[in-house]
Amino acid sequence: MEEVEKVVIVGAGVSGLATALGLHRQGIRSLVLESSESLRSAGFAILTWPNAWRALDALGVADSLRRTHIQLQGLVMNSATSGAVITEQSFTGEEQCMKREVRSLKRIHLLEALAMDLPPGTIRYSSRVVHIEEFGKLMLLHLADGSTLKTEILIGSDGVNSVVAKWLGLRPPSFSGRSACRGLIDCPPQTPIFDRRMIKYFFGEGFRAGISYCDNETLYWFFTWSPSNRAEIEAEGNTQQMRDLMLSKLKSSKFPEEVIGSIEKNDMSAGLVSAPLRFRWPFDLLSGRICKDNVCVVGDALHPMTPDLGQGGCSALEDAVVLTRCLDEALAGGGKKTQDEKFVKIKDGMKKFANERRWRSFTLIAFSYLLGQIEEKNGLLMRFLREKLLSGFIAWMQLRITEFDCGKL
Repeated sequence: MEEVEKVVIVGAGVSGLATALGLHRQGIRSLVLESSESLRSAGFAILTWPNAWRALDALGVADSLRRTHIQLQGLVMNSATSGAVITEQSFTGEEQCMKREVRSLKRIHLLEALAMDLPPGTIRYSSRVVHIEEFGKLMLLHLADGSTLKTEILIGSDGVNSVVAKWLGLRPPSFSGRSACRGLIDCPPQTPIFDRRMIKYFFGEGFRAGISYCDNETLYWFFTWSPSNRAEIEAEGNTQQMRDLMLSKLKSSKFPEEVIGSIEKNDMSAGLVSAPLRFRWPFDLLSGRICKDNVCVVGDALHPMTPDLGQGGCSALEDAVVLTRCLDEALAGGGKKTQDEKFVKIKDGMKKFANERRWRSFTLIAFSYLLGQIEEKNGLLMRFLREKLLSGFIAWMQLRITEFDCGKL
């Protein structure tokens, strides 16, 4: 008789591995199907805010990551036009409400920390799901190599091109009209480019950029922009053209010359990737299905968003903790239940997860999109509004959104 998996998770990204680890902590076995041959480090680093650290604490991996990444103490927002400081926020104020744990985590280190405590064989690499169908109260998965799998529960954490989201009937993510480049710079510890404890943002001049240290020797940078002509669109597919275009925009602004110099010196032949930013229209989450019976989506498969709030990875960790809790409640005492009773409980658990995450996801997507539009637009009026009237609101919103607590497993 063919073995039936308890839980199959499609995708070994942040949300997939975090969900697998959460379920493992609760004694629930899962199988993670990853299409690539190893853990993928695309994205380079993830800015983790207090809401993410609450989730990492719940999953039991926070302390190992704290030991290898610098705790950041504040952020500074600068005008890319004038270089002037627009607003500053401290993460270390005397009042408890001002204290926030923020770090830039190397993405591969986060994935390795999540995967480290999983039982051997949990992650199956080179396993791409190409088709999904219902098989009674089970889900039948067809893989690219011709094999099939049956599972009681199916979780899609397979990113913006999610095959599980497509099966649920969610509309494909939309293009935002913006693109992003990201990278890591090796910086000797004795010659920091700027205060290692601070995050620095620059916006205006048609782009948004930021820099922060991951550790004493590694600087994370990102650059988002709106291609304005065919040449700029075509540059995305050519590493050298994209490098030249990005550096040209940075040099024509007040972005720190030391950082520009370090980016120029770095070999980007294999590392510079520019990708269009996609997002799910928030109202699609209200009208569309994010779960059906024993199937749901998490992470970028659920709520792809622009990176302007820095909440993509953070919210993926939230998803994992909430879904683990909902499924643990649903599967409690499973040995005493019939297949039909178990299916009903799983269905209820999925609905509970969807209800908990729908509005949170809606809010994050909407504010991320709005923030990106405000920070990148050119024009005297927009610059005045952004730098004189909206800067305080932007900083407040970015921090306010991090106060969310996903709870324990």
